Amino acid sequence: MPEDSIDHVDFNKLNEKAISQPLVNHIYTADPSAHVFNGKIYIYPSHDIDAGEAFDDLGSHFAMEDYHVISMDSMNSEAIDNGVALHVDDVAWAEKQMWAPDAHEKDGKFYLFFPAKGYDGIFRIGVAISDSPIGPFTPQPKAIKGSFSIDPAVFKDDDGEYYMYFGGLWGGQLQRWRTGTFNATQETSPTAHIPEDHEQALSPKIAKMTDDLLEFSEEPKDVVILDEKGNPLLSGDTDRRFFEAAWVHKYNDNYYFSYSTGDTHFICYAMSKNPYGPFTYGGRILNPVVGWTSHHSICEVEGKWYLFYHDSSLSKGITHLRSVKVTEITYNKDGSIVTLDPYTE
Repeated sequence: MPEDSIDHVDFNKLNEKAISQPLVNHIYTADPSAHVFNGKIYIYPSHDIDAGEAFDDLGSHFAMEDYHVISMDSMNSEAIDNGVALHVDDVAWAEKQMWAPDAHEKDGKFYLFFPAKGYDGIFRIGVAISDSPIGPFTPQPKAIKGSFSIDPAVFKDDDGEYYMYFGGLWGGQLQRWRTGTFNATQETSPTAHIPEDHEQALSPKIAKMTDDLLEFSEEPKDVVILDEKGNPLLSGDTDRRFFEAAWVHKYNDNYYFSYSTGDTHFICYAMSKNPYGPFTYGGRILNPVVGWTSHHSICEVEGKWYLFYHDSSLSKGITHLRSVKVTEITYNKDGSIVTLDPYTE
């Protein structure tokens, strides 16, 4: 339910119809990346604030400054806010906009992967390390070499290799890297540099990580999403093409690449037998929520699969003040995911 359609919404009734309620309500949280470490659930969200920035389609009003880690002992237990895990002031290369993060674990160390806009106005992706899943995290002095755009999601495969998926359109700047270098031309429209409708849609990126999880071990490659005929999705196919919020999980030997379609507000997925793809479009996981953005993660907890997502119902539809939620997802026998409506009739 995008912002331009919520003028007459009764939020009390809407919240009664919601399939889940905010995990925390004392702060605004969004873009949840959920993992199970040592038998406990940890959620790495953005921390939404009202910084008074002007609203625009490049996301200036998403002016987040820090990260909090939310933890849960089980899916039925209280969600605990563990305080500030990393602040932009602690990151030497970053000026502002600490957008959607992710985290992972290796050899007893915990790694927070995060995008931020540098002093040159360009988004990069950084890494911070902690001995604890809740931080505090100590950032590396520089961003990952060769990183760009937003929304890092790090997937650990069964063979122990780690891959980062990333990218986001419009304010996420992915379209400005079409030639391999940043297009510094003044961007007056969010659709500047976007391919024409009949051209292939822009692809998110994948890069294998080095053993220490601090750098890419290869040049980022395209993650191509195909239609049912085996053709790459087109830029004009806005109900299915990638916009932002990459996530990968594995179920029954299939890799599921899930993502947001952005301006059409769906969470969709595509499937492959290879972490690099190509991925074949499979359908929708979540229909539109209240608020403009939709961003998620998928995590297995004690044999069940859960969708962590957000909406803006707690803030009565304010786009940049969102709340993290969670609900169970189910699979059909053919591996397809049952589509969820975030609010019941």
